[in-house]
Amino acid sequence: MKRAIVYIVLFLISCSAKAEDIYVGSSRKFTDIKKAVEYSKDGDHIIIEAGTYTCFDIVIDKSITLTGIDYPVIDASNQGAGITVRSANVTIEGLQIKNIPVSFMVDNAGIRVEKTKNVTVRNNRLDNCFFAVYLSNSDDCSVTGNTITSHSESESYSGNGIHLWKCSRTEVENNTVSGHRDGIYFEFVTNSRILNNLSEKNLRYGLHFMFSEGNSYIKNTFRENGAGVAVMYTKRVEMKDNTFENNWGASAYGLLLKDISKSRITNNRFTKNTTGIYSEGSTEILIKKNVFTENGWAMKMLGNSTDDTITGNDFNSNTFDVSTNSSVNSNIFDSNYWDKYRGYDLNNDNTGDVSYRPVSLFSTLVEQTPEAVVLVRSFLVDLIDLTEKIMPVFIPETLIDNHPVMKPNNPRI
Repeated sequence: MKRAIVYIVLFLISCSAKAEDIYVGSSRKFTDIKKAVEYSKDGDHIIIEAGTYTCFDIVIDKSITLTGIDYPVIDASNQGAGITVRSANVTIEGLQIKNIPVSFMVDNAGIRVEKTKNVTVRNNRLDNCFFAVYLSNSDDCSVTGNTITSHSESESYSGNGIHLWKCSRTEVENNTVSGHRDGIYFEFVTNSRILNNLSEKNLRYGLHFMFSEGNSYIKNTFRENGAGVAVMYTKRVEMKDNTFENNWGASAYGLLLKDISKSRITNNRFTKNTTGIYSEGSTEILIKKNVFTENGWAMKMLGNSTDDTITGNDFNSNTFDVSTNSSVNSNIFDSNYWDKYRGYDLNNDNTGDVSYRPVSLFSTLVEQTPEAVVLVRSFLVDLIDLTEKIMPVFIPETLIDNHPVMKPNNPRI
């Protein structure tokens, strides 16, 4: 046994000794990145000096590291993909990759990772790429610290900034993504985390989840996208400490939930979105300690959203706090702060002595006749809503907060 260990140690030392630093630059042995990659072997470190390298379709099929000095430019000149990784244990960092062409046959990407594991894409700049970073059928990878920009004008002619398909245990952290179709896209992704990213000014979604279970996204900002985040057809998602702001438009949401279950939405801030949370077919969702401020609708809960718990949230200066398309409610609203609440607290326990109905009759009318929204600030609307709260007929009788609080729950969020 000891002899076997000695042999293994000697083998590793031998491999390490053979590893080589390979420089690429105008005055180096290699002036072509593709040729340097072809020459390299497992364990080598390719160091690319500052400059512009016109090249495309670079394929990495060995375990190597590519490091750029002062962000050398790999310019694909709209002729093909940038770098494709097909080997495990690869690191790509410090590069600037640009001008990856649109294709309707192949998902061209600045950096594409295929059927492998343990790949790190770190501190790169990707500009004007069809897809920027694309991970396919790969596990235990990391996409961190990258700056990703594009200038797309049409969803049909644009790809995603960071795109994951059929991956697991992936970290997407500290990236800035803008100008793509979706900033970040997850499909069939499990047990992965999206942390501290900025996704803004993308055409469709800042973040798009599809059929992806057991993931979390934490401390991200989704700003000025076609819609903030869409989480669809999945379960066990944690959404925590994120900011959804200025996602504004006819079909814009801070957060769209469609057919999801057993998930948690906690400590998030929803500010100036057309709709903060739009929920369709969500079940067993905990929506807790979030702040909704200056949204058109703080929450739209469709009738097929059931067994959700909405508690400890703050609703401030929203045009409508809650609306629904159903007269039946099976969700729990409890201990939320509502700035429109006009009840009283005689025993000073910070809980209102009168229950609160957050759905207004006018919001129900607007759901049926959107044009009626022009009357939103009129005295007649206030009178109608007041009458309905006293004698509810049209709004769901069971959609009620029995313990509204008198002061905000989350003043620091």
